[in-house]
Amino acid sequence: MTWLLNNLGLVLGLTADHARLSAIPIVVGFAASIPLGWFASRFPVARAILLTVFGILFTIPSLALFVAMPLILGTKILSDINVIVALSIYAIAMMLRGAVDAFTSVSRDVLQSATAVGFASWTRFWTVQLPLAGPVLLANLRVVSVSTVSLLSVAALIGKGGLGYLFTNGYQRAFPDEIVIGIVFTLLIALVFDLILVGIGRLVLPWNRRTKATRDAGLASFLGSFRRAGASA
Repeated sequence: MTWLLNNLGLVLGLTADHARLSAIPIVVGFAASIPLGWFASRFPVARAILLTVFGILFTIPSLALFVAMPLILGTKILSDINVIVALSIYAIAMMLRGAVDAFTSVSRDVLQSATAVGFASWTRFWTVQLPLAGPVLLANLRVVSVSTVSLLSVAALIGKGGLGYLFTNGYQRAFPDEIVIGIVFTLLIALVFDLILVGIGRLVLPWNRRTKATRDAGLASFLGSFRRAGASA
C-alpha cells in the first residue's frame, strides 16, 4: 500500500494509458464485426472464408503479432498504432463468430414479416435485425472487452502495455506488491468497461430482459399491425 501511495501518479498514468489503448480496439472490433457478421450470415461461402481467416489470425501469439506490426505497417516500434491494430484484429476475430450467430438467430418469420410490410433491406437491418441481434452482440462484446484489456498487458514486453509495465517491472525487481497492484487495476478497468457496456445495453436494448420468443412474437405482432393497416388503407 505504501508503494502505491508513493507511486500513485505512475499507476494512474498507466491506468489511463491502458484504458485508452484497450477502448479503441474494442470499438473498432465491434464496428467492423457488424457488417462482416451480417454479410457472413447471409452467404455461407463468405461465412466459411471470414471465420477461417480470422480464426487463423486469432491463433497467432499476441507477442509475435505485436512485434510483427512495425514490419507490416512500417510504423515505429513504440507506436501506439502497432498495439491498436493488433488488438483490433483479435477483437474482430473474437467478435465475428458471435456477430454471425447473432444475426442468424433472428427469426426468419420476423424478417419475412418486415419484408411483407414493405421494409427495404437497409431499413429492415437497422429497425429489425440489428435490434433483435443486439443482446447477443452485447454479450459477445463484453467478452471481447475483458479479453482485450487482458491481452494489452502482454504488449508491455515491447514497451506499450499500460499496466503490464507493473508486471514486468515487478517481476524483474522481485517485488510482488507491484505485480498485485497491476493486476488489481487491470481488473478494475475490465470491471468499469463491463459496467459501461451493461449500462449502454440497458439504455439502448430495453427489451434485453425479455425472452427471445417474447421479443420475436411482439415484433411480429407489431409488423403485422402495419400489414393490416396497409391492407385496409
